[in-house]
Amino acid sequence: MASRHPKAAPSLTNSSAAGPRKPAAGLRRGPNPGPERPQAGRSPSDPGPGSVGGGTDETGGPAPDVPTLIRMYYHMALARALDERVWNLSRQGAVPFAVSGRGQEAAQVALAAALRPGRDYVYPYYRDVALVLHLGVTAEEIMLAAFGRLADPSSSGRQMPNHFSHRRWRIVSGSSPVGTQIPQAAGTALACRMQGEDAVVLVTFGEGASSTGDFHEGLNFAAIHRLPVVFVCENNGYAISVPERLQVAPPGMVARAAGYGIAGASVDGTDPVQTYRATAAAVTRARAGEGPTLLEVRVLRLDPHTSSDDDSTYRPPEERAAMRAADPLPRFRNQLQEAGVITAEELEALHAQIAALVDAATAAAEKSPAPSPADLPRHVYAESPTEVRSWRR
Repeated sequence: MASRHPKAAPSLTNSSAAGPRKPAAGLRRGPNPGPERPQAGRSPSDPGPGSVGGGTDETGGPAPDVPTLIRMYYHMALARALDERVWNLSRQGAVPFAVSGRGQEAAQVALAAALRPGRDYVYPYYRDVALVLHLGVTAEEIMLAAFGRLADPSSSGRQMPNHFSHRRWRIVSGSSPVGTQIPQAAGTALACRMQGEDAVVLVTFGEGASSTGDFHEGLNFAAIHRLPVVFVCENNGYAISVPERLQVAPPGMVARAAGYGIAGASVDGTDPVQTYRATAAAVTRARAGEGPTLLEVRVLRLDPHTSSDDDSTYRPPEERAAMRAADPLPRFRNQLQEAGVITAEELEALHAQIAALVDAATAAAEKSPAPSPADLPRHVYAESPTEVRSWRR
């Protein structure tokens, strides 16, 4: 399996390689931060990035240290490279389907960095490639799922791509119907409490899922029982083709926290430091028994909904151009360089390593065996009944 961490990471954090490292907190409002996040599909009355409503201000957590910043950037860049590879393979017909998370990587690595991988539970949604990579899923495991191979840890090639699951990292498989993971996360948090387990549950979803009954039921149940859950809406402005202004009524997503009596915050999800601080504060609250938080991270969806979608039919060219100009990956890279966290030479080595890793992961997954049709009833039916054994023959 592919390595979880960049091999060059120790040298990248060595202050002697590029002079003294500046404090990570300086990245939040560093020089040349890039263009403001486009407000595509937004309601005129929504509060916008960085505002807080419906509860306690959750943006005051600690800033990430330098090694964490470098790991965050590494997994952002790796997720982007894998995303682009899978998208290209889908266009070639080598994989059947692709779901892009391009533009949302900054928020995703920040969410993962605030957790304890393998101890806290995570219910991701289908764009969360960067999140699961930062938790510990490997590049090869992502490619195994894309090709639908037997060794795919998410489902042995049964699920659609990006329906993540991993027992070691406590990543729980999601369903294709949006929102179903929200009450499941609340139930897992209750189970952890009943078993005396010190675990926080983080669940992600898009703003479209907030229109489902599962959203209300999950938040209401968690609020009543003060469960250790962090509900994260990765708000990219579109539920497939439906803009946010037709999906979420004013005054906006995070204001809903007040209706449940829980903490809420809205942050700029293209800023990984701000998102990390907000998530760390919410996780700390949950671990201390202070109940759930609704966290909105406002992100960009740079691509169509899926490889089967054509977003040019509902997004004007100027909107898509503005979003690409606000891409958080080059913005974060520039901030790291300007803050003295990483050098141009180190970045070049890191990207070369990522390119080689993606090539190796693709080759290994493509050669990996496909599941056998004879195994179709596994994990669906019990394996002992006579009729199942007879059916297999």
